[in-house]
Amino acid sequence: MGETLVAVLAGGASRRMGVDKAFVDVAGRPMIEWVLEAAEAVTDDVVVVGRRGRVAGREAAMDLLEGRHGPAAGLATALARNGGPVVLLACDQPWVRVETLAHLVERFDDRPVVPVDDGWPQVTCAVYPSRLALPMTAAARRDDSIRTVLDTVDVDRVDDWASTGEDGRSWYSVDSPAALEAGLRRFGAPRGVSSSGLV
Repeated sequence: MGETLVAVLAGGASRRMGVDKAFVDVAGRPMIEWVLEAAEAVTDDVVVVGRRGRVAGREAAMDLLEGRHGPAAGLATALARNGGPVVLLACDQPWVRVETLAHLVERFDDRPVVPVDDGWPQVTCAVYPSRLALPMTAAARRDDSIRTVLDTVDVDRVDDWASTGEDGRSWYSVDSPAALEAGLRRFGAPRGVSSSGLV
């Protein structure tokens, strides 16, 4: 099994935000910077998916499929380039916790590891095995969701995430100005990675 890769999705159109949400200011930093900082506390192998060149100083890769095919296409791209597990995040999750990511990676046993919150799988704060590259690519071509693939495989559903100190902030999605305001009221400003390596 290869090394763990963290893929940060950043290819969306940001319609609800009205501007490129990856670079929306959250507590004095572009939103994607908070996500990348947490990702890099888990592994040195981090890629921004859905962009060309470099983003915020990090490697970026366009989706393998042309056009907009949603998160499944970004995940398929990351799985195809890595021989090991892929941790999938989105650029609009500035409160993602290193502890939560480390817990998900630790649980990984060649099944997708997906937190479930109120019955809903949190597919952009999850770990996926590289063997899902082909089915995820096929789903993306059909414009299907990541969840359609998860419905066909054995999944480690993480229902006990609260025991790790997680309160839902790691998968809280900031896709509109209102969501950002609500997140700041609920969680406060993101704290970043401390000298202990935790957020």
